[in-house]
Amino acid sequence: MWPLDPSRKEVLRFAASCRILTLMLQALFNAIIPDHHADAFSPPRLAPSGSVDRLVEGLLGGLSRWDAEHFLFIAEHGYLYEHNFAFFPGFPWALLVGTELLRPLQGLLSRRSCLLISVAFLNSLFSMLAAVALHDLGCLVLHCPRQAFYAALLFCLSPANVFLAAGYSEALFAFLTFSAMGQLERGRGWASGLLFTLATGVRSNGLVNVGFLLHSQCREFLSSLVVLNPLKQLIKLMTSFCLSLLTVSLPFAVFQYYAYTQFCLPGSAHSIPETLKQFAVDRGYRIAKGNEPPWCSWDLPLIYSYIQDVYWNVGFLRYFELRQVPNFLLAIPVAILVVWAAWTYVTAHPWFCLTLGLQRSKDSKILEKPHPGFLSPQVFVYLVHATVLLLFGGLCMHVQVLTRFLGSSTPVVYWFPAHLLQDQEPLLRSLESVPWKPLPEDSPPGQKAPRNCIMKLLYNWKTCSPITRYILGYFLTYWLLGLLLHCNFLPWT
Repeated sequence: MWPLDPSRKEVLRFAASCRILTLMLQALFNAIIPDHHADAFSPPRLAPSGSVDRLVEGLLGGLSRWDAEHFLFIAEHGYLYEHNFAFFPGFPWALLVGTELLRPLQGLLSRRSCLLISVAFLNSLFSMLAAVALHDLGCLVLHCPRQAFYAALLFCLSPANVFLAAGYSEALFAFLTFSAMGQLERGRGWASGLLFTLATGVRSNGLVNVGFLLHSQCREFLSSLVVLNPLKQLIKLMTSFCLSLLTVSLPFAVFQYYAYTQFCLPGSAHSIPETLKQFAVDRGYRIAKGNEPPWCSWDLPLIYSYIQDVYWNVGFLRYFELRQVPNFLLAIPVAILVVWAAWTYVTAHPWFCLTLGLQRSKDSKILEKPHPGFLSPQVFVYLVHATVLLLFGGLCMHVQVLTRFLGSSTPVVYWFPAHLLQDQEPLLRSLESVPWKPLPEDSPPGQKAPRNCIMKLLYNWKTCSPITRYILGYFLTYWLLGLLLHCNFLPWT
């Protein structure tokens, strides 16, 4: 675990405050705004609800909307329906662990209520740890403690806030991904690979993270060419490539095989309550050991691809329809942010980008005198990762999910706004004349933690620069609107 120096303590404190406020506001909005009757997955409740269950539902029910219902259903009943396999098992397993910790209360609460409490507690914890992990990663990559601090504070006000709190896997994925990136920056390849592997068990886009391991291995290969046997190093590189690909993709492969055994191989069916069977018949859901689905006969029988295609109509350019214009408008701010970040970096270091960031120090001035902050050479691979996610999400996915997709997967969404604030906000630039670094744990009692500069900007909103207003306005608007709309079954990102 990270040493809690004052800057990290401030990040943790601010993250905790934002989590508490999020839970309070979702409860308020859920109480005063009638739920929209959405055509969403809403399975029947098998156990009767007591008065305490109704209280829990009233306080935390806003966390169970839309796809959160799938995760709660899987944690409670397992993978009964075919389309449940679009949701990876990492987060439901985490909820089961949380529910076990609440075992003494299970005589008073239904299993669903225990799961809702687990969602509230675990996602608050995961998002707080993700903020600290992002701060830790920023210090390692940006070599600018101020900018790393600003970025971590911005994460606490993430536009994807509601999905970091609700029963979604984004908070756990962000924590594992940022932690894995930090371990890789420290040169701990095996620890990083393990965390990236766990992240793949939480969300499918964790597969893309293998690029970080491959890029790191390429850098090591180039740095060793002059000293060691090139052929031996090439064999070592190819072996490392294969191991990284196999390790990170293992959870995905195992999960697909498990689905294959449930739907495509003969065997006894799971015992499914009649109420849930009838629900499947009424809604047209396929259950295990029923009629064999068409994907079983594919050369590569991947249930995940089938579900995305048939159930959600996900595919290349399929979402480019006139009626989807509002969803594209919702995704525009985060898309602009990533495109702007990429343009800024590429125009600052065009040759370095053309060589894929694999130049050796004697060949590149940028490595001899690296820029601190967002223009650091270490940021390159993160920018490529963010750009790949943006292109894939914009062209092949339901585009409105881009905000949470990028907000929980890439630090660039927070590093670049932090760079803009530091570079163009006079209130923050005035602090640059004062030497600053995170205070060590054994600092004298008179020294204080860094001040929360984001709150300072909000207090001085009228005197802030336009770019600061745009950035904070976007973060805060999506932070609040997400709670208002999502928690009442209204469409959001």
